[in-house]
Amino acid sequence: MSNDTFCCLGKAEGHPLSESIKGADTMKYVDYSVTISRLPEVPVPADDTPEVLNKALSGLSSRWKNWWVRGILTLAMISFFFIIIYLGPMVLMLIVLCVQIKCFQEIIHIGYSVYHSYHLPWFRTLSWYFLLCVNYFFYGETVTDYFFNLVQREEPLRILSKYHRLISFALYLTGFCMFVLSLVKKHYRLQFYMFGWTHVTLLIVVTQSHLIIHNLFEGMIWFIVPISCVICNDIMAYMFGFFFGRTPLIKLSPKKTWEGFIGGFFSTVVFGILLSYVMAGYSFFVCPVEFNSDHNSFEVDCVPSDLFQLQDYALPATLESLTGWPTVRLYPFQIHSISLSAFASLMGPFGGFFASGFKRAFKIKDFANTIPGHGGIMDRFDCQYLMATFVNVYIASFIRGPNPAKVVQQLLALRLDQQLNIFNSLKSHLIERGLLEDVA
Repeated sequence: MSNDTFCCLGKAEGHPLSESIKGADTMKYVDYSVTISRLPEVPVPADDTPEVLNKALSGLSSRWKNWWVRGILTLAMISFFFIIIYLGPMVLMLIVLCVQIKCFQEIIHIGYSVYHSYHLPWFRTLSWYFLLCVNYFFYGETVTDYFFNLVQREEPLRILSKYHRLISFALYLTGFCMFVLSLVKKHYRLQFYMFGWTHVTLLIVVTQSHLIIHNLFEGMIWFIVPISCVICNDIMAYMFGFFFGRTPLIKLSPKKTWEGFIGGFFSTVVFGILLSYVMAGYSFFVCPVEFNSDHNSFEVDCVPSDLFQLQDYALPATLESLTGWPTVRLYPFQIHSISLSAFASLMGPFGGFFASGFKRAFKIKDFANTIPGHGGIMDRFDCQYLMATFVNVYIASFIRGPNPAKVVQQLLALRLDQQLNIFNSLKSHLIERGLLEDVA
């Protein structure tokens, strides 16, 4: 099909991509549903299962072979997860950035593969340029918010921080102008479609990964527990579905079953409570990441808040009669972990269903073949991004109060006379409350 033919599709039941083909004296219409089937499809990724595993599992059926491959690679990924946790929050932040870039690449590649034959100018270049712009904006905001002392010490960083949003807007505006200049006659609709494709991908991937970084800086426990709950739910839902699954759950994912969904829910809630109990006792996991200007290093050291102090909770009469315990000793964070694990098992899977619908729209099994038996990186993180948003909203709604450090940052940015006025107002307020004596 030529480019001209595609750009002159006939109208089919009001489809937005349909256009009339004008003849000399008549108007002809082409069924879009027939024409669209000729669009190039995304290449099916080849099986990249290691040859060693293929030989070792050659005698098994495809169902059990896939089970073993997924199991072995899952253990490998969990081991890698433990290693990066041990390396600390800064390494975790870099890993999140790498995962974000890979997920973006997988989604953009699908768009490029589908429309590759039309040779849209600058599509891939502009996609990566917009990714750079958005990351510059978000990471610049994060550095300014959490590492204010470091920013104020370095003159270049202070200038970049002061004009950060102006620079970010100028960078995006440059990309916007480049896109307008790249518009080509007869391809306008496709180019605007791919422009939207890129921006939706940025919204889903980059914004959510930025929220993951924010959760991480609140304390590694806010990063590890939600991610671990999603992983646990994915594994346990698969296990329950594999061995006991009989009732289909949703048409978008035919292999998902109610048995797996319910089994994954209860397993994840129990797992979240136990994991929270183990982690809440270590400052390394519960303390926010801070920059120590005296040692010029990032540190995770603090006096744990009340959220991570053991407290006694009275049990309801029913549970007391069953267990014989009038009270139970828990960390308050364990109560919050029930909400996190419940969301991970009840709402988190809808991120996977959304991804399944996306893949079905383009008739592909996985986003990529990066991980044998699991697909691409996006296939493993489709639920994580939805979880990251919930955790960030949960922290802002129920956990985080006014941040004294940010208030001090804003005060130091004021003029000296403004700082003095605020000091006098605060002093008068504290004297009225009886917290200070009026020495005047």
